[in-house]
Amino acid sequence: MRPARGFGLMLTCAVAGCAISEGSGRPTGGMDSGGGATDGGGVEASAGQGGGAGTAGNDGGIVFDSGPSDAPFDPDAACATVTEQAEPELLPVDIIWVVDNSVSMQPAIDQVTAGLNAFASLIDSKNLDYRVIMLSLRSKTNPIVVGGSNRYAVCIPPPLAGDSDCGNGPRYFQSSVDIRSTQPLEQFLGTLGQTNGYQQGQERGGEPWKEQLRPAATKTIVVVTDDNARLWPSDFENFLGGKNPFNSLTLPPGILDPSWGGLFDGYVFGGLYGWGSTTDPHVTCQYPGGGAPPSAGPTYTALVQKTGGVRAKICDGASAWTPFFDAVAQAVSTNSKLSCELELPEPSSGTLDPGKVNVAIVGGGGAAATIFKVPGASACDASGGWYYDNDAAPTKIFLCPASCAEAEQAGVATGDVEIAVQFGCTTLVK
Repeated sequence: MRPARGFGLMLTCAVAGCAISEGSGRPTGGMDSGGGATDGGGVEASAGQGGGAGTAGNDGGIVFDSGPSDAPFDPDAACATVTEQAEPELLPVDIIWVVDNSVSMQPAIDQVTAGLNAFASLIDSKNLDYRVIMLSLRSKTNPIVVGGSNRYAVCIPPPLAGDSDCGNGPRYFQSSVDIRSTQPLEQFLGTLGQTNGYQQGQERGGEPWKEQLRPAATKTIVVVTDDNARLWPSDFENFLGGKNPFNSLTLPPGILDPSWGGLFDGYVFGGLYGWGSTTDPHVTCQYPGGGAPPSAGPTYTALVQKTGGVRAKICDGASAWTPFFDAVAQAVSTNSKLSCELELPEPSSGTLDPGKVNVAIVGGGGAAATIFKVPGASACDASGGWYYDNDAAPTKIFLCPASCAEAEQAGVATGDVEIAVQFGCTTLVK
């Protein structure tokens, strides 16, 4: 099992009877709610959903205690404590790259080819179960002729690819799609749904790739282009399905339509494209030698800002890529989610009394948030909580979504978080 995120998760077990102190002092940090910020490398990170379901106050299901992390419930109580390791799984991450195959994209495609293995290694170093999906023409030689026009293809080398012929690997899948300059979002949807006009062997189609997506995985979408999408951001997310507004082909519903079963819920969008202003989405960047890309990509800017993604300027050339790969990797890590399911350890002494168990989130700074027990999943609300898999004979603890997000935020903010479970004290219930 991979270690959780980049921070440690531990189960702290307090054995014997004691009282719970309800102090104050909630951990601080998490995602800033302000606007995007551009670093010296020209990569901008937008503030967005990042951390998930928000936070709960002292009047909800979470009570904050300023006690130290080795005794989060009451540092003055006469409780003998032991610490046991637990490794709640991080949910996997799927990263979908959509790369424009226009000949003008040759410099950017060269950078994708040269840098994607290092990008994958960076994701791997964050202990994430990742999968990279590439939507772009596949060829070892460039340029290639498609439909009478020159196109520039992507060929990722091993070890990410499975062989020296750009083949698929255990963590890499490429659907060979001729991505048109203004159609990346249409072709994303069409090949995802394998609708008419977007199937393998058709002019705008490619190999099916939906089956490569893991239902529980968080999704990051990265577009690389020097133009704008003609599909509106709202259609990319919420199109009802049917005739493509721009031709006679058929598109499936947008990615947030309920028919996808929540596959893209909470997705993050990033891109390297022609934007040139942090305040006006219609201003293009300028190439060092003069000239500008065809569009500033306002559609992509809207999606980046809405989802809290990162972006870089295509005009910055090779110097943009290392910071951009790093920023996307960090965004993937930040957007990764904890599994909200924890194995309930047995107390190191005595027997388990299901009515005398308490749970707390402990941030790296030592501030603890005691979580109240709720009857079950249907009782979870914005104030959070936890519940058993079986009240009479429990083997697992489940965190409500709001409390699970609180644990994620504590880890993002401090680099360390513990989930503390106390045995021997009457369970605090909502």
